[in-house]
Amino acid sequence: MLRLSTQSSDFSAQLNRLLAFETAQNPDTDRAVAEICADVQTHGDAALLDYTARFDGLSAQSMADLTISADELAAAFDRLPDEVRDALQTAARRIESYHQRQKLQSWQYTDEDGTLLGQQITALDRVGIYVPGGKAAYPSSVLMNAMPARVAGVGEIIMVVPTPKGERNDIVLAAAHLAGVNRVFTIGGAQAVAALAYGTQTVPQVDKITGPGNAYVAAAKRRVFGTVGIDMVAGPSEILVIADGSVPADWVAMDLFSQAEHDEIAQAILIATSPAYLDDVAQSIERLIANMPRRDIIQASLNNRGAMILAQDLDDACAVANRIAPEHLELCVENPEQWAQKIRHAGAIFMGGYTSESLGDYCAGPNHVLPTSRSARFSSPLGTYDFQKRSSLIRVSRAGAQQLGQTASVLAHGEGLTAHARAAEMRME
Repeated sequence: MLRLSTQSSDFSAQLNRLLAFETAQNPDTDRAVAEICADVQTHGDAALLDYTARFDGLSAQSMADLTISADELAAAFDRLPDEVRDALQTAARRIESYHQRQKLQSWQYTDEDGTLLGQQITALDRVGIYVPGGKAAYPSSVLMNAMPARVAGVGEIIMVVPTPKGERNDIVLAAAHLAGVNRVFTIGGAQAVAALAYGTQTVPQVDKITGPGNAYVAAAKRRVFGTVGIDMVAGPSEILVIADGSVPADWVAMDLFSQAEHDEIAQAILIATSPAYLDDVAQSIERLIANMPRRDIIQASLNNRGAMILAQDLDDACAVANRIAPEHLELCVENPEQWAQKIRHAGAIFMGGYTSESLGDYCAGPNHVLPTSRSARFSSPLGTYDFQKRSSLIRVSRAGAQQLGQTASVLAHGEGLTAHARAAEMRME
């Protein structure tokens, strides 16, 4: 892994190069997605059936063949081994409990002239969640996307999940059952995103689309944004570990692996205050990687975008972390709560040596859909609030209309909007 020091004269330039990642859309992907979205918008179910046969190798006579019923979801849940079912229920319970505390509340007040002002909170009517499918099993994605929507009070949750060659994953379907998903369609790719955004004869149009996917899914989400809301367009997975040497080097090495194993462009960075500890972690990496099933991916990730950074002290480490604004930030230090106060930009902060990032991915409770590519500087994890919206409440009293009308009249005339001014003036005595 690349070694850097915050004391190097060119550290800033080196860090910029390390963090640089090309997020521009691939023109070929964008063109393909534009054609798919237009086709689905125009031809609806027929286009979905065609693309599902073409890309997933799954031929269907109608959308009924690509629909999973509530009974089938429940049956998938019942088929799970006891250990898996119990783990899924524990994770769902913790995720629900955490997201219940995020619910926004309506409020209002009346000012001195009797004017009522406030905010009314309502849930979205219908949302769509995209879940990768096939051999890949991501029940955690189902729970993390559907559970906050259900807690928010969303009227209907639609899930799309590709099933290449008809291969369905019981644990994914069981998670949908637990999370309260209302309808499931076995479609994927850009065509599934387009179906959710525009609606077809069978797939209902949603108000917002959330969930991870490949480059085509990400491109489709970009394209349909505005017609519907989206959660975010996620970049490669990231982990940043700040360590003071108090946590075993093997633990830190494995935590770096936990994100590096996602793909070759994932980013794993360690910031430590001791060169000897950096050496210890490097030795752990060399020893532990040999037995990792995804060692080639981990090695490529660490070589391509990984780094070990020597900081002067923990204050210096926190300053670098704020500049990086990572998706996942582990504070493998003594008194982690103290140092967490110095972190301004991170998707999720994992405090203390026993808090591995993987616990947050699956069952701690907070959402694992997090901002990447330094977007933690201005955005937040997915949460219950993403499935709620705010409406302003205004009820002006007769007395309030006199003073507010005068203020509005002056400002409206100043903007040259006479009708605005006169609408306010007509209510003045």
